[in-house]
Amino acid sequence: MTAPDPYAGLDLETLDLRVHPELYRVGRGEQGVLRVQPYKDELLPLWRFRTPDVARESAAAIRQKFDDYLAADDLVGADMARKFLQMGFTRARRYANHPGGRKYDGPVPAGQRGRSGAHGRRELPRGAQDEEKAEAAAIFKQAWDDVEQVTTYTQWRTEHRATHG
Repeated sequence: MTAPDPYAGLDLETLDLRVHPELYRVGRGEQGVLRVQPYKDELLPLWRFRTPDVARESAAAIRQKFDDYLAADDLVGADMARKFLQMGFTRARRYANHPGGRKYDGPVPAGQRGRSGAHGRRELPRGAQDEEKAEAAAIFKQAWDDVEQVTTYTQWRTEHRATHG
């Protein structure tokens, strides 16, 4: 089951959530990671997982942005950085398990583009695990786990969810 869009009715192309953090929704998992501005434009160029060395460099750069956002009291930015670390883990794991990164058979049905899930498609068989991608995933997982231990961030996230959804 797909979670409802927490940004329904908002123009994320023009809305600056650094200026309007009250409109930010933590959501579930990686929800909004490729839509929320200005963070998407700041973090996406740093996000890579092709090899363990590239993943290590990427995870360190995103973690540095997390720390920078935290130091600037920009907790929306910190949450977006966490989402990019999480996405690094999930995408690298997908490529580790499925050669070429394709998890489901066939195109995404009309009207479902941009949403996660199988949408009635069957999962493709897993190939031999790609050890490089598995290592890249482990690098991002460790970085993600590390930011989940930052009390200032986790307390804010809990409070923001309670107040704003």
